[in-house]
Amino acid sequence: MADPANSTDRPRPEHVRPDGVSDATVEALGKLSEALEAVEHARGHLYAFHRLCGTGDLTLGEAVDQLRDAGHAELADRIERELVGRNVIHGRWSFQIVEEYDDTYYDTFRSLERLARDQLVGGRRHLFEAEMKEDRRTHGAPHHASVPDDSGPQGGNGPG
Repeated sequence: MADPANSTDRPRPEHVRPDGVSDATVEALGKLSEALEAVEHARGHLYAFHRLCGTGDLTLGEAVDQLRDAGHAELADRIERELVGRNVIHGRWSFQIVEEYDDTYYDTFRSLERLARDQLVGGRRHLFEAEMKEDRRTHGAPHHASVPDDSGPQGGNGPG
C-alpha cells in the first residue's frame, strides 16, 4: 500500500478542493473549464486559418509573377487586381478577424472563467479533473502517482 508520507501519492494543495466547496460547484467549474478548452481549440483553428490565409495570399502573389513571366500578363494582372491582398471577409484580413475574436470574445471568456475560479475556489484550476484523477488512479501503484516525482521517471521504468 502507499506510504502516507510519500508526497507523490497526494495531490498538490492547488488541486485540492477548498473546505466547504460543494460537488455541484466543482462540477460547474469543470464544465466551465471544458467550455474554455473548446474555445481555446477554436482559437487555435482561427490562428491556423489566419496563417493559411496569409500563406495563400503570398503564394498567390508568386503564382501571379509566374503567370506574368510565362507570358500571361493580362490574366496575371486581373488576378493581382481582384484577388491578391483581398479582404477575406468584408473589410478584414484574417489578422483582423483574430484580433476581433480575441478582443470581443476570447479575452472576456478567459476573464470570466478566471473570475469564477477566483471567487469560488481561490483560483484553483482543474479541480474536477484532479478529483477524477484521484478517483481513477490506483493509489500506490507504479505510474499512478498523484504528482510527478521530480527525481526521475515514475518507478524508474522510463516515461509513464
